[in-house]
Amino acid sequence: MNKIEYKDLIGFHPGYYVKDIINDLNISQIDFAKRLQVSGKTVSMLLSGDISISDDLAIKLSKMTGTSISVWMNLQNTYDQKKAEIDKLRLEEEDITIISLIDYTFFTSLNLVSNTTNKAGRVKELCKFLNISSLKVLTEDDFLVNYRVGVNSLEDKNIINSRAWVQTAIKLGSAIETSKFDCKLLKSYLPEIRSMTLKDPNEFLPRLIDIFSKCGVSFVLLPHLKNSGINGAVKWINPEKVILAMNNRRMYADTFWFSLFHEIKHVLQQKIKTIFINSSKKQDILKMDYALEEEADLFAQDFLIPQDEYKNFIYENFRFSEKIIQKFANDIGIHPGIVVGRLQRDKYIGYDRYNSLKEKYIIGI
Repeated sequence: MNKIEYKDLIGFHPGYYVKDIINDLNISQIDFAKRLQVSGKTVSMLLSGDISISDDLAIKLSKMTGTSISVWMNLQNTYDQKKAEIDKLRLEEEDITIISLIDYTFFTSLNLVSNTTNKAGRVKELCKFLNISSLKVLTEDDFLVNYRVGVNSLEDKNIINSRAWVQTAIKLGSAIETSKFDCKLLKSYLPEIRSMTLKDPNEFLPRLIDIFSKCGVSFVLLPHLKNSGINGAVKWINPEKVILAMNNRRMYADTFWFSLFHEIKHVLQQKIKTIFINSSKKQDILKMDYALEEEADLFAQDFLIPQDEYKNFIYENFRFSEKIIQKFANDIGIHPGIVVGRLQRDKYIGYDRYNSLKEKYIIGI
């Protein structure tokens, strides 16, 4: 197209004027190309606006038409500027549409962006924080979380917010200073981390952060971002530092510790080039390695409640009372809510049973 229009803006490509010249001369494009000493393809692409005026073309057109070289160069510059202006306006309007799908208060509550009600201002703030040129980047294929094409259960708001949450975790995690990653050291701390299930978050969280930092793990705990569906993520910055991110949604003891040990296993798998996403829409994520996910689930399950002891516990009890659950939890040194969660997931008890044992954590961010 040798002419672009958007709202009250209009730009004419130099090819628009060249077409008028050809018409005035009453000659064919092929004849014009011969007179200009260029190929017929060059003239065709010029007329359609697919190529810009080069120095060589500007010189030849100026000689052929008796005009100055600057006339043709200025026509090209004017068109390029108008096109950039139109592209900028279109992009701004697309970004304003996208910003309406994002809970901006998530970012202001964390003091990551300025608190403004102006949509254009919000776009600017969020692009700067997320280090992207446009919010449209959050809709592009293969950006951070790569979703399957044509999945009915997904909406644009899910994709946009999931990527915004992950990028936030990466941005914050990258800024945290840690020692070099030490797999052996992290493994040595696992029993202590497990013992933290019996402690209050105010007591275990500072220690947990300290342990991760010593092991080269940048631990990021974020609030839930509406419509993101992301529960956690593991992303390697380089071979010496990895980010382990979790959100504080549904922060019951059983889900928190299961999710944490699931992510720890992903860290121990040391797949440097892979970003692991723990999502409520896991089946919709493209390129997800389900073998590694299953491995992480089994690790979290069996490390928290050793498999042999769990099997004996199930075998020895036909009915599960609160007293029996608490005793088993005390015997293996684990929070009773974790035992309740395991029994519920394995369908030995209903999800309406013994939820009073599933302590709900309140963790300030």
